[in-house]
Amino acid sequence: MFTVFWYVVIFMHIGLVFFVQSFVPNMDPTGFKMARFLLIALLFVIAFKRKKLSLWIFSSMILGIEVGMDFPSFGLEMERFGKIFIRLIKSLVGPLIFATLVVGIAGHSNLKQVGRIGLKSILYFEIVTTIALFIGLLAINVSQAGVGVKKQASQQELDKSAELLEQTKQHKDHLIEIFPENIAKSMAENQVLQIVVFSVIFAIGLSMVKNVQHKNTMLSWTESLSEVMFKFTDIVMYLAPIAVFGALASTVAKSGVGVLFDLMKLVGTLYVALIVFITVVLVPIALIARIPLMKFVKAITEPVTLAFATASSEAALPIAMENMEKFGVPKKIVAFVLPTGYSFNLDGTTLYLSMATVFVAQMAGIHLTIGEQIGICFTLMLTSKGVAGVRGASFVILAGTVGDIEGLNPESASIILAVDALMDMGRTSVNVLGNCLASAVIARSEKELFVKEDDLFVEKA
Repeated sequence: MFTVFWYVVIFMHIGLVFFVQSFVPNMDPTGFKMARFLLIALLFVIAFKRKKLSLWIFSSMILGIEVGMDFPSFGLEMERFGKIFIRLIKSLVGPLIFATLVVGIAGHSNLKQVGRIGLKSILYFEIVTTIALFIGLLAINVSQAGVGVKKQASQQELDKSAELLEQTKQHKDHLIEIFPENIAKSMAENQVLQIVVFSVIFAIGLSMVKNVQHKNTMLSWTESLSEVMFKFTDIVMYLAPIAVFGALASTVAKSGVGVLFDLMKLVGTLYVALIVFITVVLVPIALIARIPLMKFVKAITEPVTLAFATASSEAALPIAMENMEKFGVPKKIVAFVLPTGYSFNLDGTTLYLSMATVFVAQMAGIHLTIGEQIGICFTLMLTSKGVAGVRGASFVILAGTVGDIEGLNPESASIILAVDALMDMGRTSVNVLGNCLASAVIARSEKELFVKEDDLFVEKA
């Protein structure tokens, strides 16, 4: 009940700020600003008393929005805290995935199960992301958000678009790119899928070692590494509220709140579509798989909130792995499904891509038939899995898909960059939610989901 109240306070607060900033520009801001900061102070007091990381993150989100609006110069400087946090997270993702996968697979030596989990995961990913694509299509066709929009991309957005599209000029075979040529390079570049492939092969090789002493020595080392990396995660997570504050303060300072109203219908369509996807797809899947919803929500609150605030799936990966293991999903399934899902199960991103492609066509006055839209979905089913790890991957895929539509060029998608940060938060949080659910569903299918009692799941202060 308290969590519901917390969300109500947050959205009332943000809504009030947007309304006053946009529609009452001449209002004396002093009293209103003091009231807002008193509310934020109250939220921090509650967070301090309850000693929950999720509440600290929520409070930091609101403070970041306030600072970004009221003190934009200072908000821009705070961006470095978000960058520091992301760098630390990236430094631990590779060793954490490697250690947990090796322990999970080689420690049980059931290679048939590894193959079975892999096939189930890929099948699940394809079905759910395909549904997400069609929900995105349905949403944009109902809202017609791009019809009548005449806004032109700014020079800054065009420059950013050109920079991101520069990456596509170097042709790469995405099938080959799945396999690592140098594991140190893969870890340095944070190529999650390459790390997963190397770790699985390494674990299979280790399970085939006949010398028990050698096998146990390596297993013991990787298990110790896994424990250390989870402690590393615990330390880094203490920085999460500061990182969330810095990320949102700088985002609001750069974009302001006015840009939201220029493309409000597009942003609103995305968030409504994401809510529909969660309600009509993810929740029924959880019920069919007999996932205890309240305990599951408790387990994913921290990683989903962190993903929303930082717009980074990587930032949420370590805490998501840790919390899902506490929830009752075996280490071998968590370590395989979650990282693999970051390449193949981007539910929020795939929904956004189908929606955004049709939006750009609508904005240009191009009518796409149902057949053409379905063709776009089939294209996105393949391309959305091909550039994981590429900076600005969503925009790169979107621009490439738009470029395939007659009468449009990739730069037509540049306008969306104006509100991309706002939409990125929503789609990233759904990506993390979808992958956490996938790990629980796969565990249930293997009859290895052991949900623990409430007192064993303890949030970190």
